[in-house]
Parts: sequence; C-alpha cells; structure tokens
Amino acid sequence: MAKVDFIAELMVLGYTIQEPDTLKVTFEFVVPIGPNIGKKVQLGFDVQNDYPMSCPPGPHFKSSGIEGWVEPPNNIHASTFGAEWRYWSRPFPDWNRSDRKVRTYLAHIRNLLSKL
Repeated sequence: MAKVDFIAELMVLGYTIQEPDTLKVTFEFVVPIGPNIGKKVQLGFDVQNDYPMSCPPGPHFKSSGIEGWVEPPNNIHASTFGAEWRYWSRPFPDWNRSDRKVRTYLAHIRNLLSKL
C-alpha cells in the first residue's frame, strides 16, 4: 500500500500529483475555507510506508511569496520539503477511529485551515 495508494486516492479526488522524492507527495491546492480562502498553494505530505495504518504527520505548505498568507501562531517549523515550505505540526488525533482515507485526512486539513 503506502504512497501508491495515497496518490491513487488523491487522483480520484481530482488532484494532479507531483512527487519530489520517495515518500513526499505534493500537489496544487486551492484553500477552501478560512482567511486563506481561494489562495493557491502547494500542499505536501510525507507519506509513511505503512499508510493507511499511519497518516502523514502534518501538512507542508509552500506558502513563501503568497501575499497575505495566514498561519497559526505556534507549532510551525522549517520543512524538509525546502526553504520555501513550512511544516505545520498538526497530527490527526482521530485517524485510528476514521476510515483512514485521503478524503478524511483532507477534511482534517480543511478543519485546520478553518480555525486560523
């Protein structure tokens, strides 16, 4: 399973995938909610080898240069994806009680974005 399944689920949802390296997956994402609504950003995930048993640890946003981009005030770090990226340390605490699907994980991301 792992990355191949994660990518397949994203493609079913209509996303065009980019793959920077072995475990990283990135794609263009239009923010659907919150103060960043309508902004196009690159969204990235570290997909673990045991997906769907484990979900990605948190989102990476390529937000450098996006005018007016709003981030949470804490738990934001440099990203392993590169200098223009930011890692939001926001684990999905209910993953093991969910259906363990990408669409459910993206709902978690939308929830994070709505609370900014």
